[in-house]
Amino acid sequence: MHEMVLLDFSSVSRKVGLSRKSIYCRIRDGDFPKQVKIGRASRWLKHEVDEWIAAAAAAR
Repeated sequence: MHEMVLLDFSSVSRKVGLSRKSIYCRIRDGDFPKQVKIGRASRWLKHEVDEWIAAAAAAR
C-alpha cells in the first residue's frame, strides 16, 4: 500500500523537469499520471509520479 502523498503542480514540474504544456499534453495522450481534482486544485499522487519516472528510466 502506498502512502497518500499529494504533490502540487510546481512540485511535479520540478520533479520531472517538464513544463505545464508538456505535462498536460502527456496526460491527454495517456503518457503521464492523471491529476486528482480537489475542489479547483489539481494534485498528483507522489507514488504515481515516482513510478512514471522509474518507467521512463527503465525504457531508456
